[in-house]
Amino acid sequence: MVRYMPYADMDKILSLSKRRGFVFQSSEIYGGLGSTWDYGPLGVELKRNVKEAWWQAVVYDRDDMVGLDAAILMHPQVWVASGHVENFSDPLVECKECNSRFRQDHLLEATGVDSESPEAPAALKDLVCPDCGGELTEPRRFNLMFKTFMGPVEDTANEVFLRPETAQGIFVNFKNVLDSSRKKLPFGIAQIGKSFRNEITPGNFTFRTREFEQMEGEFFVKPGTDEEWLDQWVKSRFQWYIDYGIRPENLRLREHGSDELAHYAKACYDVEYRFPWGWAELEGIANRADYDLRQHQQVSGQDLTYFDDAAPEGEEPRYLPYVIEPSGGVDRATLAFWLDAYDEEPDGDGGEGRVFPYSP
Repeated sequence: MVRYMPYADMDKILSLSKRRGFVFQSSEIYGGLGSTWDYGPLGVELKRNVKEAWWQAVVYDRDDMVGLDAAILMHPQVWVASGHVENFSDPLVECKECNSRFRQDHLLEATGVDSESPEAPAALKDLVCPDCGGELTEPRRFNLMFKTFMGPVEDTANEVFLRPETAQGIFVNFKNVLDSSRKKLPFGIAQIGKSFRNEITPGNFTFRTREFEQMEGEFFVKPGTDEEWLDQWVKSRFQWYIDYGIRPENLRLREHGSDELAHYAKACYDVEYRFPWGWAELEGIANRADYDLRQHQQVSGQDLTYFDDAAPEGEEPRYLPYVIEPSGGVDRATLAFWLDAYDEEPDGDGGEGRVFPYSP
């Protein structure tokens, strides 16, 4: 009889992943590279199926969504306008003894204190290095974007960034897609692609890595209808995971408090999965309001408004759309489907065999 494992042992999963050809340590013959992974013959099929199922649900099964495949490298001003240059950073602390580095907010959360709570300032004074117990430095902001250079000269004029999210490629192409597809609001643009974040503390297998794949949609709506559309997208995206086999008891929906909203968000909900290390985000569904289009319009000088030729008389027909964004991680979803399918059953020798009761 198969016995479902509600909290799969990650050591067993890591060992099994290599033996069965799901995931390998990247560059393993050279000792590997921290938090980088290669998908093997079975893993790549499972990951491909996750992406195809998402695309089917978000694009093919709807008549109000179209696709896009934007470049990873973009004009640096894109990231100035989006707020990533100024705001996309984490608080970094370093141990004065062993030189290990940590996110300060993660250390606080490990003690049960929210980094935005009134108790945080007092709790900060008691933090020590979790590795050696040494004293920690004062926190400094650490920008998470990977920087590189275009062309042979490495100077500031040639600096570019590896994109930290796929969303901005959609926003800067809003007018292109609108004009070429002849879509009317409400409509959305979907994209699946690689993103890069120089995480201070990656980990938990393929859950948090510096190179990862996202599946994101930006759904453009008339201001005033955004809350209704947010509710619809939250319900449909939560149900998608259940429809494809995730046990409902291993899923939950969590609304962000006002103190944890991103700089661009009016509201946000996370679909969370019960991983072996605890509840963690699979996908976020955010109401980004008109933040991104307004920022890009201001910085680029281009008109990104929408003209509603069906607007009632007396109502302003031209406006900046609001945006509802379902944003999921391909690697996280793949890991969740994998963990949720993991079972153990007794073998003939009295031991336990590992079972994944599906075909990737």
